[in-house]
Amino acid sequence: MSASLELHSEITCPHCGHRKTEVMPTNACQFFYECEGCGTLLRPKPGDCCVFCSYGSVPCPPLQLERQGQGKGCCHD
Repeated sequence: MSASLELHSEITCPHCGHRKTEVMPTNACQFFYECEGCGTLLRPKPGDCCVFCSYGSVPCPPLQLERQGQGKGCCHD
């Protein structure tokens, strides 16, 4: 039925290059992420819905579903 979702994404800090794999929420966008390397508070880039779409190796689950034709994308009710 539905293709599997990737729930882990490696976030890379654009300021210091620190990388960490995080588990993404499946029912909400994550707007803020504090880098463990330098303490910078990351926010989504303009046009992106969340920090995973901006700095992660894998986009957030709602966007993955939209790309599979099975969802409305990010931040929609």
